[in-house]
Amino acid sequence: MTLLTMQTQAPRPTGAADGTSNAATISELTHQLFDGHDRGRLHGSWRNLIRGEKFRFHPGLSPQQRTELSYERLRIVNDSVDSAVALARDPRQLASLHEWTGLVDGALGTLAGIHYNLFLGSLLDQDRPKWHQLSEFLSMQRTGTFLCTELDHGNDAAALQTTCQLDRETDEFVLHTPTVGASKFMPNTSSIGGPKSAVVAARLLVDGRDEGVFLFLTPLHDETGPRPGVRIRPLPERVGSPVDHCLTSFDQVRLPREALLEGEHGRLGPDVELSSSLGNPRKRFLHSIRRVTWGKICMSAAGIGNTRAALSIAVHRAHHRTISGTKPGTRVPLVAHRSHHGRLLKGVASAYAMTFLHRSVVARCLDAPEAEQTEVERLIAITKGWITWMSREVTLECRERCGALGLFVVNGLAELHQNMEGAITAEGDNLVIWAKAAAEMLFSHQTEAPRTPELPLDEQPLTDLRGLLAGVEHIWQLRARAALRQGPAGNPLGRWNGASTAGIEMVSAHARLQAADAFLAAIEHTAEPGARALLQDLCRLFLLQELSRHTGDLLAEGHLTGAHVRDLPAAVDALAERLAPHLMTLVEAFDLPEEYLAGIPLANSGHTVLLDALAPEIEIEPSNALVPPLPGQRRPVQEDIFDALTAVL
Repeated sequence: MTLLTMQTQAPRPTGAADGTSNAATISELTHQLFDGHDRGRLHGSWRNLIRGEKFRFHPGLSPQQRTELSYERLRIVNDSVDSAVALARDPRQLASLHEWTGLVDGALGTLAGIHYNLFLGSLLDQDRPKWHQLSEFLSMQRTGTFLCTELDHGNDAAALQTTCQLDRETDEFVLHTPTVGASKFMPNTSSIGGPKSAVVAARLLVDGRDEGVFLFLTPLHDETGPRPGVRIRPLPERVGSPVDHCLTSFDQVRLPREALLEGEHGRLGPDVELSSSLGNPRKRFLHSIRRVTWGKICMSAAGIGNTRAALSIAVHRAHHRTISGTKPGTRVPLVAHRSHHGRLLKGVASAYAMTFLHRSVVARCLDAPEAEQTEVERLIAITKGWITWMSREVTLECRERCGALGLFVVNGLAELHQNMEGAITAEGDNLVIWAKAAAEMLFSHQTEAPRTPELPLDEQPLTDLRGLLAGVEHIWQLRARAALRQGPAGNPLGRWNGASTAGIEMVSAHARLQAADAFLAAIEHTAEPGARALLQDLCRLFLLQELSRHTGDLLAEGHLTGAHVRDLPAAVDALAERLAPHLMTLVEAFDLPEEYLAGIPLANSGHTVLLDALAPEIEIEPSNALVPPLPGQRRPVQEDIFDALTAVL
């Protein structure tokens, strides 16, 4: 029995704190958050999917059983789509899949991203897709996985060591792992979920020439287990939703000639000469793994979905949970306290900004001309870093606001936070991709000099507050440039080390500035007066909390006065007071399914009944307890166990 089938709680509160609901305002906010008129096409099917019984929390499962359930859910996803090919070719659909499924099963998002984006997407991106190779993956008779990262090569995957050598005599490739450090690290390659094939990144060797890294379609399992030459070893359990992560290596595994994934980056002709439109091996490698860029979009989407879910749970909890009031015998909800609702409101402001930024970046990804591709890919990477870091910060805050009950997986919060740890590292470690962006933006990116505001910050137009945030980016760019110029001559690493801290601060400010621009654009498209007013206040709160991180820099450079800095906390406090009655309205607009929230005990007024039902009486037999027996009371089984433990220790 799942929580859904036994829930008997009273209706959850909606709308403002007085219990009323402004349906028009909520509808308009939802419209702006979820791609406007494309909401049904992009979000409707995934939202409906997670309403199903199969997507409820199932208590008591082992890590392996949970992984098996994630693969079962992956097949449900596949059965629900009209075309797996269309899904793999649509970054907006891939992103929304992660946005909705990640909050109920983080492992499902991981498996879906690997199968549809990295695996199927790589096969489809060939200039002449080999359709006969695809049928068993489109029907999910076999699951696809992606093997690039190695034990010794993570963010420097271009230096990976796995080889795939052409054997001229047999016209086959020979895939091989030359060292332990070249073992493929963390792919989901176990037999859980059925047989799998992989797209493997390896160095193409032709007559002793290293032609760079290419992708090769490689079956990993047959009916009996791993194929000859394929070694798969499970890795230890990690935090977050369990996935069958493994260490995978190859010992002279033979592949047919058609296993090589070819395209404009490289084709191997009948004369085994490589032709390529790209100038060097590094460019060919980056082109081969370009699906990782879409993966970054998916990681960001998972972040915004998790953040909104965590806030919804925490806000419902804040309304249901009561504590002693200021007068004897009275009780008040947690949400009545500024120390509680103020933190949640800051999280809500960030969640709206994160969502609007994500929508804006995906739109640019689809519409950008070829000449802007490098800039857009950098923006996608920067956005992935900021959103996943912010998601970890906000989901952790929500967990803390729910107290000890937030630690239990059944309440939907603990793994939201933990799963963001994986997203922060996946598809390029956040700090590394920000450092790369900083190096690129140091001189090629144009920033805006700030202007000192003439009005108090709580009266300043939103565009002027946005200008101050742009000024923060400008300040850090100037500091990074100065540090680079002052670095030790003849020591490139030393010069970069001197500039990198300021450069990464510049990237951080740039991410927040892009979020502010997306927020302001959403306000301009909002027609309903109530929604527009709430978004304006929420955007002001977002801008002020971001500026509060940099008041010292702005003050030192003469762009803020002492009065501005002193008055900023009061301005934030006033906004919290104004927005607090609308906190529930703001999270109702997140449009989480009733069935999902009904299955989260913490989000319901009857959570004590639900949690009590999940804690059956368990009597522990004294004879099974592994505790040292009293002298003279040794039981035979324990005697053997303790003797064995003593010998080991």
